[in-house]
Amino acid sequence: MTGVSVEKTVTLKLLKQKMHDFAQERDWERFHTPRNLLLAMVGEVGELSEIFQWKGEVPRGLGDWKEEEKVHLGEELSDVLLYLVRLSDICGVDLGQAALRKLRLNAVKYPANTPSEQ
Repeated sequence: MTGVSVEKTVTLKLLKQKMHDFAQERDWERFHTPRNLLLAMVGEVGELSEIFQWKGEVPRGLGDWKEEEKVHLGEELSDVLLYLVRLSDICGVDLGQAALRKLRLNAVKYPANTPSEQ
């Protein structure tokens, strides 16, 4: 991806376009089938899991982690996100809208407690 710049605002649309361009510049489109992308993403989830495997519970914000551990975590989280965005693009799913729909469904399925119910 030539000319990768740091963006002020990152959207799913921007990531989708950058992943498309990245694959196209390398002639990887033919390899980006739904199955291949899913399996690649599962592999990345495994790598993400390894980071936490022997740490037990960790505090929010990871205050006791070294900076290089946090950087590594960010890289693995990014790998998972980028494969997910690419998979949704290849499958023709608007990931942002699908996520919002799922949140609405979950709000109905799991309503928040009202003060009188606590």
